[in-house]
Amino acid sequence: MSGEPIDSINEFFYSLKTYSFIVADAIDKQADTLAGTIRDTLSKSEWIPESARPSPRRVPVPERMFNAVGGVGRRGGWWDKNKWSVAIVVVAAALGVAGYGYAKRKKDRKKRRAKKAGNGGRREVVVIAGRSPHDPISRSLALDLERRGFIVYVVVNSIEDEHVVANEGRSDIKPLNIDILDTENAQTAVEKFTIYLSNPVQAFPGAHPHNLNLAGVILIPDLTYPTGPVETTPIDLWSDTLNLKILSTVVTAKSFLRVLCDFHSRLLLLTPNVISPLSPPFHAPETVAVAALSGLATSLRRELAPLGVDVCHFKLGTFDCSAMMARQQQDRVNATRAEILSWAVPARVAYAKNYMSLSSKSGNSGPAGIKGSSLRELHLAVFDALTDEKPSTVWRVGSGSMIYEVLGKIVPDGLVSWMLGASRKGENGERREEGMIMGLGGVGSASGSAGTSEGSVEWEKL
Repeated sequence: MSGEPIDSINEFFYSLKTYSFIVADAIDKQADTLAGTIRDTLSKSEWIPESARPSPRRVPVPERMFNAVGGVGRRGGWWDKNKWSVAIVVVAAALGVAGYGYAKRKKDRKKRRAKKAGNGGRREVVVIAGRSPHDPISRSLALDLERRGFIVYVVVNSIEDEHVVANEGRSDIKPLNIDILDTENAQTAVEKFTIYLSNPVQAFPGAHPHNLNLAGVILIPDLTYPTGPVETTPIDLWSDTLNLKILSTVVTAKSFLRVLCDFHSRLLLLTPNVISPLSPPFHAPETVAVAALSGLATSLRRELAPLGVDVCHFKLGTFDCSAMMARQQQDRVNATRAEILSWAVPARVAYAKNYMSLSSKSGNSGPAGIKGSSLRELHLAVFDALTDEKPSTVWRVGSGSMIYEVLGKIVPDGLVSWMLGASRKGENGERREEGMIMGLGGVGSASGSAGTSEGSVEWEKL
């Protein structure tokens, strides 16, 4: 208690001292200002001889124009205060970019070869279950994996497909006949395949037998989807799409689950990831199917992880198929025109303009006019997913595979529609005029059949 008065006195004298300094500084500033004013006045007074006049005050000139607006000046500017922070950020960014580029280049140049048996024979087996051996991605993956030392089995369900695989002329690319539509037959075929993998094999006559290992199963559902308004899409087409894209994928995965668990293998599922993230108009079948397959991949990953099976979901962008792009673009335009003419008249008036606009800007594989990535990126990613000790659960490969997913999550619906060329309908009179223009301007003249002509004339009468 006795110390409190002393502390109060000390605080009082400290405050008095502080305020005294503040008052003294204010007086000094006022005195300096007054002295400067008197000096300026005397320097301009003509009644004082020139030799006795004091020189005027020297006004400091800003060294840079940016000082006046708070920009970057040499003294007291933003740059002087933050130059070290900026330098550290720039250096860190440069090192990060250089490190990423070096790591990516080193990873791309890494020698990727499948493990071999002790006698030098091939032991790693991969199964590719795609739409058909004619599918470009399935065929490209099979050839690349075989070149890297895998024994590749391509799932087929007909004699013709077996001949296609045999015509590749590669002894280590073999057909695996499994009829997915017949679940009992499929299960029996997979069981025989499991027995084959479990028994030792000889790489060549006289070689010591060695066991095979199933590295993984690659599921490649059909990557092409029907387009068009939901109103005009037949129920049969919806049924076929869901069966071919979703149900057949589920049946194929189900057939191989036991052998995957026995060998602790990998399951790779490939789906497109350009159109579906944006959920654009006239692509409802693809949006629904890809969403279902993504859910399947997530559920299977969590279901099989405790059993030692890794599930990798590949989200594909666009790939470079420049040799086929021009022909595909023209075929898509002709197919779009023919499809529009098959619609009922009210559907044409309601959807034709936006459907034509969207079709000219996108296709089944992605936006038109955009060159895709090289298939080599997919080859390297698939190999890494099959061989890495801890593979990523999601792989985004190909042009647009990531950016369109980001845009679909953050860009408003109105902006996405505008980017895709969609427009709102106006009054009834504008709709009639639009229908007449479209009926006369190429859509009706795309075909020379009588049915097409009648459709065009009927459209012009609106």
